[in-house]
Amino acid sequence: MQINLKDLKRTYGDLHAVDGISLSIPSNTIYGIIGKSGAGKSTLVRLISLLERPDAGEVFFDDIRVDDLKKDALIERRRRIGMIFQNFNLFSSRNAEQNIAYPLEITGTPKGEIDQRVQTLLALVGLEGRGKAPISTLSGGQKQRVAIARALACNPDILFCDEATSALDPQTTHSILALLKDIQRKMSLTVVMITHQMEVVRDACDQVAVLNDGVVVEQGLVADIFANPSSEVTKEFLTHLVGVDDASASDQMVQWSKNSGAYTLRFRGGTTDQPILSKISRQVGVDFNIRAGGVQKVGDVHIGTMIVDINGEAEAQKKAIEALNQMGVVVEEEQSI
Repeated sequence: MQINLKDLKRTYGDLHAVDGISLSIPSNTIYGIIGKSGAGKSTLVRLISLLERPDAGEVFFDDIRVDDLKKDALIERRRRIGMIFQNFNLFSSRNAEQNIAYPLEITGTPKGEIDQRVQTLLALVGLEGRGKAPISTLSGGQKQRVAIARALACNPDILFCDEATSALDPQTTHSILALLKDIQRKMSLTVVMITHQMEVVRDACDQVAVLNDGVVVEQGLVADIFANPSSEVTKEFLTHLVGVDDASASDQMVQWSKNSGAYTLRFRGGTTDQPILSKISRQVGVDFNIRAGGVQKVGDVHIGTMIVDINGEAEAQKKAIEALNQMGVVVEEEQSI
């Protein structure tokens, strides 16, 4: 199911929560929408998922306009949209399988079909034998698995994940993202992930749109965005992502200096394995002072990041930057405050 948004706008008083957003979300993919708190993510997902109508603009599912549907058609369309939330939104009075069955019950599905579907979904999310478990006895990750199963109960063609891993620890987040990727492949779903965590985008998404103040500031393939971010918002996300809070983690940078460097270098693919800095140092006569560095895997592509100073004559520094660019390295000069 392809989703096309055309100049969507939504205001609340003087707040332009969504201010003219146009996006094309491909079918059969995992698409990320990332932004800081207040960027407009939650409003945008409510518009795309037909929970709210835009003040202006249009929403299309496979070239069919859906934002202006009448009541009955709107309800029918919503039933083919799955939603997963940060806080699970499960019924504490129902056990796991009863929570999963709920969407099927309200659509009038026969009990025999409900029972069969629920058992299939429990197996899909790795909760075989846990159907009778009270919700209070489940871990956070298990609760989210129940919520995923419930979202899939009516065979949706679009699945929205609104900060679905924000309440989970890193290890559980990794397992939930792996599960969602597996489900997306098996069911050929269009999955839209709304998040403020760049780790989620890196580990799960194929493409991403970056929001700030109600507008899209950057969009494209995740590997391209990581290798060559163009907006300051994206660069800030990446800086926090490859921070040094846990130097033992494989996706963190190792820092040798407490001071920040004058340049950020971004390497992609094969360039992460080559002695580029030593070659350029010999060729143009500069010294690279490496303050921090690390490599992450984004999809099937390795993306390297280094924070460095380039020491030498001004002309030699200029030649070093030109040489880096020629060898496929993106060079960002840190802005002085």
